[in-house]
Amino acid sequence: MDIDAFITAHRPTWDRLDHLVKQRGRLTGAEVDELVELYQRVSTHLSIVRSASTDAMLIGRLSALVARARSAVTGAHVPAWKEFIRFFTVSFPVVAYRARWWWLATTVAFVLASWIIGAWVAANPEVQQAIASPDEITQLVEHDFADYYSENPAASFAGRVWINNAWVAAVMLIGAIFMGLPIPYLLFQNAANVAVSGGLMASRGKLDIFFGLITPHGLLELTAVFLAAAVGMRLGWTVIDPGPRKRSDALAEQGRAVMSVALGLVVVLFISGLIEAFVTPSGLPTWARITIGAVALIAFLAYVYVFGRRAAQAQETGDQDLAPDLAPTA
Repeated sequence: MDIDAFITAHRPTWDRLDHLVKQRGRLTGAEVDELVELYQRVSTHLSIVRSASTDAMLIGRLSALVARARSAVTGAHVPAWKEFIRFFTVSFPVVAYRARWWWLATTVAFVLASWIIGAWVAANPEVQQAIASPDEITQLVEHDFADYYSENPAASFAGRVWINNAWVAAVMLIGAIFMGLPIPYLLFQNAANVAVSGGLMASRGKLDIFFGLITPHGLLELTAVFLAAAVGMRLGWTVIDPGPRKRSDALAEQGRAVMSVALGLVVVLFISGLIEAFVTPSGLPTWARITIGAVALIAFLAYVYVFGRRAAQAQETGDQDLAPDLAPTA
């Protein structure tokens, strides 16, 4: 190949691409189309030069031009730390904030069901006998319930708790795949488990120990589970009422919202696990342990409210980072 003739024939194309790259923030629609076309053409030129020439300067010049054009066409990548900050200041809190009424309804329903079942168990000896024998109940009330939080080293217990809580939240989110229909049943199962333990403890006058042990970590832990259930059921409701959007677009957006919550709850449940492993079984007074749990819950709710409300007012949905790119059409 005559390299001089090749350069003479294609230099205007290279110069034009260089000009468009420098003007990329002020291009018209036609010029953007031209930029993409020239980028593809010059990429071919670079491939030809690399295979047919040893001119290092020409290869270097075209490589740099193609790299700058690629950046102009595809957009520069956002640094990972900025994506991390955006996720925890916009994407996660705004999804949680937008699901706040589902979240609140889930919380109220769970607490109400737990109280009703717990009171029923505590007030009916025949129900208690159907659950366990008197000796088994005594063992649970006097030893097993409290020993559960201190029978293993705190660090390993924290890991186990984190995995278990993450699994419970994941099951709630997986229920979203089935339009959220399994989620109320899963919530009821968890409410019944909590209520049965509380009812048995109350029947033996140990309700103060029950709340003293379950409240410090349970406040944040259950709130996280309620959030997972809320966004899962909200996704299911989107099938029925997608709003002004196409049903497929609404489902895709809510599906990505579920992913955001799943990632965010990893951190929330990790904190809850630390509280359960290091605070709940500690020698601190009950009021101090409950205060720590309450502070963690208030901090989380304040975080969601402040950052989520701000993002919602800015018309953020938390979806931009996960949404697919769409080409504009006329």
